[in-house]
Amino acid sequence: MPRIFKKKEFWGTLIALGIFLYLLKDISPNDIKRLFARVNIYYFIPAILMQFTMVFLKGIRWRTIVEKTKKIPFHKVIPLFAAGQVLNIVMPALTGQVGRLLLFSKNAGLRKTFVFSTVVMEILFDAITLLLMILLLSMAFVFPAEYRSISYIIAIATGSMFILLYLLLTFKEKIGSFGRQHLRGRWPGTYITLKKFALSFTKGIALLRSTQYFFRTFFLSLGAWGSQILVVHFLFKAFGFQLPFITAVVIMVINILALLIPITPGNAGTFELAVMAPLLAFRIMKADAVMYALALHLCDLIPILVIGLFFFRSTRTTIKEFKEEGEKEEILDQVDIEDEPEEVMVEKDGL
Repeated sequence: MPRIFKKKEFWGTLIALGIFLYLLKDISPNDIKRLFARVNIYYFIPAILMQFTMVFLKGIRWRTIVEKTKKIPFHKVIPLFAAGQVLNIVMPALTGQVGRLLLFSKNAGLRKTFVFSTVVMEILFDAITLLLMILLLSMAFVFPAEYRSISYIIAIATGSMFILLYLLLTFKEKIGSFGRQHLRGRWPGTYITLKKFALSFTKGIALLRSTQYFFRTFFLSLGAWGSQILVVHFLFKAFGFQLPFITAVVIMVINILALLIPITPGNAGTFELAVMAPLLAFRIMKADAVMYALALHLCDLIPILVIGLFFFRSTRTTIKEFKEEGEKEEILDQVDIEDEPEEVMVEKDGL
């Protein structure tokens, strides 16, 4: 079998092309001309500014999560965060998260296991914010019923994750004591590996025990997704869609639900499909809905690419090196904590 057929990018690109052919098959050049004749390009300015704001707030949120371990300057954390999002765009099927993890570890001087825990925290806070928006939309009777079953799954998964992480922090010493009694003598290698992983991982989720850090991170999440809603709303204005503001929230939430697992590079095609489908439900013509989805996707990508590519250029690193490392890296098989005398580690961390 040719090597190209084994690459995720090849199959992701193939899927994206198939989706685009489906989206564009009934759209004529005249439909596009009529749409562009009435588009108000001035609304693109606040839309793109709000997208830059979202990247900024998410970068500050990640800085807050790692703050207790290491304080990263504002002028460094935003480009670093955007560069991580660039890797997410070019590496489909979750391999982008691995590349992003390696990037953060190398450039921020943080251990991979710790960075992994901060990614878990980002996902957790995004899920909490998403559930809050779904709840508000359901109360307003504007959230489509066919998506509610997905929201229940997210609610259960988020609640379970939150409880598990909190229990890990609360009973860290007891878990460590259990490991020493039952694992250290029988499987010393496994015990040491798990102990090192737990030491680094629990540092990353420690903000769950701090009310101040928890709410600061939560409000940064709200601000970030609020900025995204405004992007959707300003583009409604640009395209002349007479839709209420709450529709922008519906579009954003459905888009997030549909793209929980990235399939294509940069969510090309799948993003447009996820935006077009609810717009059709709001009686927007297909040509208008598809062009709107493409414009929204472009607005999403511009700030990330501008800031992220500036980072790669200024640090003289390349996307390719992280892409290659990410494809072969087994993160959880490599516990990158320096060896310390076991007695010191036990006394220090209760493990």
